[in-house]
Amino acid sequence: MSVFPEYDEIKKLIDLWIPFGKVESLAEIVDHQSKYSLHRFSLGSDHPEAPSLILTGGVHGLERIGSQVALSFMQHLVARLPWDESLNEQLSKMRITFVPLVNPAGMHRFKRSNGNGVDLMRNSPVVAENPNWGVGGQSYSKNFPWFRGNPEKTLEGMESESKAVAKLVIQEIKHSKCTIALDLHSGFGVSDQLWFPYAKTKEVFSEIHQVHAFSKILDAVMPNHVYVFEPQSKNYTTHGDLWDYLYDQKPKENTFLPLTLEMGSWNWVKKNPLQLFSFLGAFNPVKPHRQKRAMRRHLPLFDFLMHATTSHQHWSQAEVEQNRISGIQKWYRSIQK
Repeated sequence: MSVFPEYDEIKKLIDLWIPFGKVESLAEIVDHQSKYSLHRFSLGSDHPEAPSLILTGGVHGLERIGSQVALSFMQHLVARLPWDESLNEQLSKMRITFVPLVNPAGMHRFKRSNGNGVDLMRNSPVVAENPNWGVGGQSYSKNFPWFRGNPEKTLEGMESESKAVAKLVIQEIKHSKCTIALDLHSGFGVSDQLWFPYAKTKEVFSEIHQVHAFSKILDAVMPNHVYVFEPQSKNYTTHGDLWDYLYDQKPKENTFLPLTLEMGSWNWVKKNPLQLFSFLGAFNPVKPHRQKRAMRRHLPLFDFLMHATTSHQHWSQAEVEQNRISGIQKWYRSIQK
């Protein structure tokens, strides 16, 4: 029986994925009379210390394009695995994990929040220094936007969806020598943005040297890329950011680079202003050809991330002091004024 398109696509992918990788349910999400599995798909090495790439989508139920882009990349990989020896060789040295739909209840309900009215990206115990009003998260009522729920100071106080993702990521960063995570979102703006932590503070990210080294190889390999790469705090600061919380759980000796891809939805609105009258039009491309373009637009980035993860030793500890100085000069002078 059909549930909704993205969830139906996930169910179809399971049989295609099983010959090459693993599928498991991280949690069962119950929303009134409906029940959903929170699916994890993985490919590649089973060695705990293997470099790890994690892609997540659909944290906000209104932002369907994030799940669609993740599913498109998964289909791309499944189509290559039967014949692409180089891809199979690469996967023998790394692990790639997908949670393509983190918030199935919210997506089914056409809501940003989950079935309990909680914004999953404001739900961790992290407390920001000076959060932006409104968007920074609130704990007053689920009837207002950006409701945080009632997060305690522990993992167990979080919603089932965010807790399941957190446990998965913590397990990876605990053992893997390098983990890169990419969380797929869409929102207002005319540019596709790649954000790195923190969202809780405008202070310099503690491992800015790794971020700057990563950005240099991104610019070198993809000199014409479309992404604005910067700290999330340059845009706004929030309570409860899941990736801030997870970064702070990282063992000191391992590399963890959590990134957010914020697809600029004003590009779609600018080309088709009438889509603002659609319920999903502010966050998703409505025209089919623009939806297809979004699903193929980021394939070069995903391929780059796989290679950057596998070969992390060539950039993650390169020229530490120089990259630290350059990163501060590049990203923090305007923030800290």
